Amino acid sequence: MIEAHGLARTFTTRHGTVEAVRGVDLAVAPGEIVGFLGPNGAGKSTTLRMLTTLLAPTAGTATVAGHDLRADPAGVRRRIGYVGQGGGTDPAVPVGEELRLQADLYGVAGARERIAALCARLDLAGLESRPAGSLSGGQRRRLDIALGLVHAPPLVFLDEPTTGLDPQSRGNLWEHIRRMRAEDGTTVFLTTHYLDEADALCDRILIIDHGAIVAAGTPGELKRRISGDVVTLELAADRDAGRARDSLAGHAAVREAAVTGRELRLTVEDGDHALMGLVRALDAAGVELVSLRLARPTLDDVFLTVTGRSLRDAA
Repeated sequence: MIEAHGLARTFTTRHGTVEAVRGVDLAVAPGEIVGFLGPNGAGKSTTLRMLTTLLAPTAGTATVAGHDLRADPAGVRRRIGYVGQGGGTDPAVPVGEELRLQADLYGVAGARERIAALCARLDLAGLESRPAGSLSGGQRRRLDIALGLVHAPPLVFLDEPTTGLDPQSRGNLWEHIRRMRAEDGTTVFLTTHYLDEADALCDRILIIDHGAIVAAGTPGELKRRISGDVVTLELAADRDAGRARDSLAGHAAVREAAVTGRELRLTVEDGDHALMGLVRALDAAGVELVSLRLARPTLDDVFLTVTGRSLRDAA
């Protein structure tokens, strides 16, 4: 659905040339929900603007929704939906009128039925006569998404879709995004500063920093590859800690082991599958366990590892 090679953008300022995006390669398959993360100034917004035809690339090539980004930007625009961070509604215009205008601009056949179906799906039914400015924050965001979907695009770009929403509204919008993919097969490319959102929604995550993709994979893959899982073992006696560490030193899953009193803290690969082997090894060594805890790294741990910054701080 998206295939980009060497995508780059430079800007000329009075202080010289700035390389905002430096040869980005990325691929998004049909039906995927892909999260695009990066600190401010990393090139995230510039890349998004290029992929949505709002900014011409300085170098590189890209195919978006089956159309060449450089040769056929109008074809790209016909096949994508774009929901900007700030929204695009007029507070004085009724919901139904906003949707009808968008449908007319795209020449949507059967616009009335399409609008009714979108309003029903996005919990906007009954609000068609209300001015957009009178809606709640969650309702306004759902209207923004309806505007991006009115022409049934196969690919939708969502820029910070839940910024400023309360937790209940965020969770509600997540369900609508999942349904877009499940019911229509819509491909979703979203930017977010909420790591729990990326973790919950995205099939894959791309992290950009200093204008280049520095990490890519599923949330689980990134967390395992970058940080590993942490297993904390509480032992029955202090004297067992050294013996436990030695008995696990050669275990294939163990990356690091540290002892603090009666606790043995292990960094392991794929903790779910490693646990039984660790317990068996300790049992064979005659080490008595009191408790065992498995903790997985967060996406913020991953972000901190690959960029040197916390995404929360970067936001």
